[in-house]
Amino acid sequence: MNIVFMGTPQFAVPSLEGLLREGYNVVGVVTQPDRPQGRKRILTPTPVKEAALKHGLPVLQPQRMRAPEAIEELAALQPDLIVTAAYGQILPKAVLELPKYGCLNVHGSLLPKYRGGAPIQRSIINGEKETGITLMYMAEGLDTGDMIAKSVVPIEDEDTAGTMFEKLSLAGAELLLKQLPLILDGRAERVPQNDEQSTYAPNLSREDEKIDWSSTSRAVYDRVRGLVPYSGGYTLWNGEVFKVWAVAKPASGSGNPGGGQAPGTVLSLSERGIEVKTGDGSVLLTRVQPAGKKAMEASEFIRGGVMQPGTVLT
Repeated sequence: MNIVFMGTPQFAVPSLEGLLREGYNVVGVVTQPDRPQGRKRILTPTPVKEAALKHGLPVLQPQRMRAPEAIEELAALQPDLIVTAAYGQILPKAVLELPKYGCLNVHGSLLPKYRGGAPIQRSIINGEKETGITLMYMAEGLDTGDMIAKSVVPIEDEDTAGTMFEKLSLAGAELLLKQLPLILDGRAERVPQNDEQSTYAPNLSREDEKIDWSSTSRAVYDRVRGLVPYSGGYTLWNGEVFKVWAVAKPASGSGNPGGGQAPGTVLSLSERGIEVKTGDGSVLLTRVQPAGKKAMEASEFIRGGVMQPGTVLT
């Protein structure tokens, strides 16, 4: 049986390597085109491409999977099954109809909640206590296909988007390999999604990265950890971007320090970090990045003496 694997980030790599480890016949890999990375804008292959080349697999990188020439290239691989994991493009009907066994997707949420491109980050930002993996058949809509199986993964208070990506990538590979024999034998469940229960998790925008100091301390904490280690949260200090890479977990029942101060006001600076007023109390920023500088521990930034209590972050 010919399997074509489609994926892009590190999240998808364990699923690809699991298929190969279990002896499935992966005849080709489709991933996003190489993109410039870093300050020097060096053209960099995707993690899935790197894994595929390591195993000597042919790699396709169409700019648009809907393009007729891209569909022709894929059809030439004669896939009996297509497996996707965070590929990053919506597959057209012509692709969905190619393989005999259909197209499977390893999705990073408990569908029908958090359909879309950023389910892991948004589940953390929204304060969810658990998320998981849904293995599903792909349909023409956005993550609307019938569900095959789910795996629940708790979100611990110390988790970030980075740690959850890793946990869910491993859970996704495990679920895929567990269900694949049932799928191929025609014994797997096929459960339609309840659209009335659906929520969406669109890709993050610049506005999603901005910290709203008038929100609760817990909401600030969840937003920052939902953005780490990828973009981090940000606020404005003296009119320039001031990034926040870590916030100490807010203490429960800590009262409302600086009660007369506006949200965003710096209440104190210490070796522990920068205490900033929120809508219901305060948070402690522990790792920050001023404009034009590298990320640093807040204690190191404070020793520079450039920020004072009473400063307002906006």
